[in-house]
Amino acid sequence: MRSLQLGSIRIDKVGEIDTLWFDPAWLYPGIEPAMLRHASLRDARLVEPVSQRLALSFHSYLIRAPGWCMLVDTCNGNHKTRPPAMAWQHQLASDRYLTNLAALGLQPTDVDAVLCTHLHADHVGWNTRLADGRWVPTFANARYLFARREFEHWAALHVAGPPERAGHGAFADSVLPVLAAGQADLIDDDHAVLTHLHDRIWLAASPGHTPGHVSVHVAAGGGAAVLCGDVIHHPVGIHEPQLYSIGDADRALAERTRRRLLEHCAGSGALLLPAHFPSPTAARVHDVGGGRFCFAFDDALA
Repeated sequence: MRSLQLGSIRIDKVGEIDTLWFDPAWLYPGIEPAMLRHASLRDARLVEPVSQRLALSFHSYLIRAPGWCMLVDTCNGNHKTRPPAMAWQHQLASDRYLTNLAALGLQPTDVDAVLCTHLHADHVGWNTRLADGRWVPTFANARYLFARREFEHWAALHVAGPPERAGHGAFADSVLPVLAAGQADLIDDDHAVLTHLHDRIWLAASPGHTPGHVSVHVAAGGGAAVLCGDVIHHPVGIHEPQLYSIGDADRALAERTRRRLLEHCAGSGALLLPAHFPSPTAARVHDVGGGRFCFAFDDALA
């Protein structure tokens, strides 16, 4: 994905893991082979032709407006202890994420805000880094924005214990240290993040995957984009929105939210920017009738 310029707002992708291949049934327990036969999925970047494994990416989005910038979601992070089933997250020790941020001209101290669409471990990891044996905010000058409903859900799990129950330990090592540093803001899930002349960034509730999941909407320069977190994980979810993911807290609500998102993008022309689509990432959604959708990667951003 190249830089997306909407009015005075620029959006870039900051990659941590370009491609993770996985068995479809691991993520989508209800998936059937026929669901992978859509024409747009005959793409070796998305589906391995022989094994039929699916590809995920782990990346953040960097949103820049004049004099201000915000990271949306912060991937897995380094040195975090995670369970065996999440081996790609466990004890990472890579400089790739911060190197990619630097390639966009920013150091961690330059980031003004960090927004987490939800508090799963692969969306909060770089919130903190290990320094002298303790977790401290990676982005020392940033305000961290957490949807209040989402935060309260995971806080209750953390209090009930054990700590590993709350996001496999992510709440303890990647969220609570931000609160302790006084850098967290708990916000409503319709929060207006930024208004600059006619350019706007705001949140919209998109629950189901988690109780307080939010999406980030950008409207500027006559164009629009939606950074949808985990409302949709893989492009097969556009063709088959009834598919639930293993991580969905409320499957029925997640499907309703997914369909609303697809209807919105198809009807408005807003570009879809999910948290896990492999490159080229940015998708245009089309309504083909009967509650069905298809997509095309946006070649201008490839």
